[in-house]
Amino acid sequence: MFKIGNIVIDNPLFLAPMAGVTDHPFRTICRQHGAGLVYTEFVSADGIIRENEKTLDMIRFTDEERPIGVQIFGDEPETVSKSATYIYKTFKPDLIDINYGCPVPKVTKKGAGSAALKDLCIMKDITQAVIESVPELPITVKMRAGWNADSIVSTKAGILLEEIGVKAIALHGRTTSQLFKGNANWDYIKDLKEAVSIPVIGNGDVENYSDYLKIREYTKCDAVMIGRAALGNPWIFKNILNKKNDVGYKKNNLELVIDTCKDHIRLLKDNKSEKVSVNLSKKHLSWYLKDFNNAGLYRKSIMRSNTIDEILSVIDSVDFG
Repeated sequence: MFKIGNIVIDNPLFLAPMAGVTDHPFRTICRQHGAGLVYTEFVSADGIIRENEKTLDMIRFTDEERPIGVQIFGDEPETVSKSATYIYKTFKPDLIDINYGCPVPKVTKKGAGSAALKDLCIMKDITQAVIESVPELPITVKMRAGWNADSIVSTKAGILLEEIGVKAIALHGRTTSQLFKGNANWDYIKDLKEAVSIPVIGNGDVENYSDYLKIREYTKCDAVMIGRAALGNPWIFKNILNKKNDVGYKKNNLELVIDTCKDHIRLLKDNKSEKVSVNLSKKHLSWYLKDFNNAGLYRKSIMRSNTIDEILSVIDSVDFG
């Protein structure tokens, strides 16, 4: 248990914000399975201040998901700060996180996401504007180590961010140019932790308890953020916690997987249109249904389904024998 600002967080395992993934249903399931803190998908500051309904839908959450952070991105201090004010007044999340980590070209070409790593003055201006506009909430940052291997700036940026009032930093140990390839370099996380006194959350290549233990011991980070390893595996949080607390580890059985699939589908159906629910069900179930006998056959049947009822029918036909 530790704090980010005034937020008490029960355990040091965080669900990373992921575009097209960390919506209300998936966040809810990950919280139920042990995630200590969850984040929304990253949302456009410009879309927020224009009150774009699709953008605002990405922010909406329930108390069951708390503690929760809303992650925002943008390239202009006034716009990002105005969006933070809107979020605070309208949604009251536990914290607001600024995205300086997204490496996707359509975001960085506009100067947002990890493009800020190329100009720490812009990063400072945006962050300071948000902190000043929402003094009621802890403001945190998620960033990458640098634009490329020749411009590693994470430690320098971390010191600057702490000085202006950021309450925690999540560092993904890759550069922008790496995208999601190669290995995350935990040395950058270690260096940052040694340079600042605010909580540092390590991110990158943590897929199980052994990885969790290694990154905590090597970097001394305060918490660990898990992203892609949670896809189809929301139990990763509980499994790591159980191992950490010597409760024991049990391999996920098919019955648990199917029950979680049904819970996920129900949450999608309750919160989204039929078409969106079908598409998202297909995406998530393709991750859930792997490593089991005849998984490929069931996944193909799901991909051919056109309605939620058809998908549920396939799920109900899964053989537990």
